[in-house]
Amino acid sequence: MDVQETVVGKTKTFIRTSATLKIIAIGILVLVLQIPASMISSVMYERESRRNTVVQEINSKWGWSQTVTGPFFTIPFKEFYTDRNKEEKVRIKYFHLLPEQLTITGAVTPHIRYRSLYEAVLYTTQLKVSGRFTVPPLAQLTISPENILWDKALFSIGISDMRGIQEQITVTWNGVTHEVTPGLQTKDIASAGVSSLIPLSPTAGASSSSLNFALQLHLNGSEKISFIPVAEETVVKLTSDWPSPSFNGAFLPATRKVDEQGFSASWKVLHLNRNFPQVWQGNRYKVDEAAFGLKLLITADIYQKSIRISKYALMFIVFTFSAFFFTEIINRKRVHPIQYLLIGLAVTLFYVLLLSISEHLNFNIAYLLSAGAITCLITGYSQGILRNKYFTLTVCALLLILYAYLYIVLQLEDYALLMGALGLFAVLTTVMYLTRKVDWYATGVGGKPAEEE
Repeated sequence: MDVQETVVGKTKTFIRTSATLKIIAIGILVLVLQIPASMISSVMYERESRRNTVVQEINSKWGWSQTVTGPFFTIPFKEFYTDRNKEEKVRIKYFHLLPEQLTITGAVTPHIRYRSLYEAVLYTTQLKVSGRFTVPPLAQLTISPENILWDKALFSIGISDMRGIQEQITVTWNGVTHEVTPGLQTKDIASAGVSSLIPLSPTAGASSSSLNFALQLHLNGSEKISFIPVAEETVVKLTSDWPSPSFNGAFLPATRKVDEQGFSASWKVLHLNRNFPQVWQGNRYKVDEAAFGLKLLITADIYQKSIRISKYALMFIVFTFSAFFFTEIINRKRVHPIQYLLIGLAVTLFYVLLLSISEHLNFNIAYLLSAGAITCLITGYSQGILRNKYFTLTVCALLLILYAYLYIVLQLEDYALLMGALGLFAVLTTVMYLTRKVDWYATGVGGKPAEEE
């Protein structure tokens, strides 16, 4: 009986002091803590999705992102064909004529709208559009000149969201003002827009001023504005007091200036830069691929930042657990797995605090408050369970370094991978240095070395 009690006692002691078993237990706890971490990530995505739904609702009432296409001419022509009864029939088809030169200048005025905790960026823009048309030789279209209905030519402008039009649009064509009506004759170039009946002549355009046009567009939109380069030379110049634009699309600005007071940008696109000609028949070409423009970014997107930070939850849990584990090895202090679990839950709680506070306060302030609260919580708990002021200060310093490091990585997005690699290298170097003299075969945790037991 005494032998059995001795064996049982030694077995219990081994289980309580074995470093290998403690590592396995910590590993299991790390895996278990991935459950609340994944739940927190789901909450972040859910809140982001809710924000996007609210923003879309606001945008739908103000106006969606706008894409301006044109102006261009849609010109009908007659096509004769023989039906099944061998009778000659006629049908109307269309070809499209793009301008020789197009200049668009304007200002984009941003507006922030709030609903509950969420904000949407909207804008109004006043665009001055001017340019010139030239009727080129139409031999490439294989259309008989006498079949072209020049008197039915439609001057058309594509506007992706008609609800954004705020003022009546008039076209000045060779000094004569024309009203426009909603709708396009075809959807070959744009799906929505306005048009005006302006007769053309195949011999027009001989003089430099014969086919000039000018008009103004006053549009509401949200987040993004784009243009289609329909002319042989398309020039777009925009200014705004929004400090964080994102230039996107098929072409970047030829010149741009961005500062805290706003931005100015200028594009110049030639017809050789795109994959469609100046004149064609039907819907043979799709012009959307040549779109370019800008997006008004909200730089303080708390949900994107929170989701990025949540990806480091595993690293924080592992590093914090490692600090307590090596304290057990070096200082012979025992930490129960339940205490590890509570510490891990405290680490994951940081991300909930950060998201909830940042919805009401500035993100940087929320980060400072959340990191400070969790650091104080874990530091105080460490002092309570280990009663070692040096280790308590070490834990406090470790957490401060981790949170400061994470904040720096968040700010230096382009260098996140480099900073992560350097941080991991520094941590591994420190761990290898501190444990270089540890005899892992003889060492237990929270007690004497194995051979002394």
